[in-house]
Amino acid sequence: MTSPAQSPERRPEGEHEVKGLAFRDEGEAEQEAPPPPAVARPRVTWQKLTFLPAVLVALLLGTWLWFQQADLDPISENALASGVVSEALWQHIELTVISTFFVLVIAIPLGILLTREAFRKATPIAMTIANMGQATPAIGLLALLVIWLGTGMKAALIGITVYAILPVLSNTVAGLKANDPTLLEAARGIGMSTTGVLSRVELPLAVPLILAGVRTALVLNVGTATLATFGGGGGLGVLITTGITTQRMPVLMLGAILTVSLALLVDWLASLAELLLRPRGLEAGT
Repeated sequence: MTSPAQSPERRPEGEHEVKGLAFRDEGEAEQEAPPPPAVARPRVTWQKLTFLPAVLVALLLGTWLWFQQADLDPISENALASGVVSEALWQHIELTVISTFFVLVIAIPLGILLTREAFRKATPIAMTIANMGQATPAIGLLALLVIWLGTGMKAALIGITVYAILPVLSNTVAGLKANDPTLLEAARGIGMSTTGVLSRVELPLAVPLILAGVRTALVLNVGTATLATFGGGGGLGVLITTGITTQRMPVLMLGAILTVSLALLVDWLASLAELLLRPRGLEAGT
């Protein structure tokens, strides 16, 4: 009887010995060495977070330093009084935010409705109307609204909203139509309701295209809001038109620089939202 001290060493399961050399089955060796899990890359890099804000800060700081040394006449000083500039900037932001809100409230639900079976025949009509709204010159559309509604922010808001509906509406329809039908059938096959398929499958898959349309609409609204001054809606267009009519270049430059800076800032914020709200499952390599 062999004593425990003389018993051969017990080998792990799957390991064999041939002429004193130990080896393992190839299949089992592969199973015991799984590939390392992929490390998720950060969605927002520090370059994305810092480059454009640094450029905007440098631009605005340079503009401020230039105005500190500029020799302004009384007309320019009156047009660039701190209260006038801050009020115009706030009105411009207000016009952009409110008009974008109405664009989202109108365009996204309408895009969802137009992709449902019962309303698909109305899609060409709705898209034609949206195209007409953007094909019409913005200043002409605003003039018609002023004739109808009178001067003020109301006419400007309606004009800006109508002008920016098309990108969000078309991207919502395109994003929902681009979904793979087999995925939708699989979702219905596991018992999901129509509302569940829409909220948990269709909309998440369409998010990248919808957000791209929203980003385009935001930048459009910032630019179109400069025309609100012609209808009494205020905004940074007041500084631009004042600089043109009085032939005061500093006033015109400040209005243009603030408008460009606001458009770049809005586009940067929208790009961050586009990255952060994109579903993880749609990213490459995940």
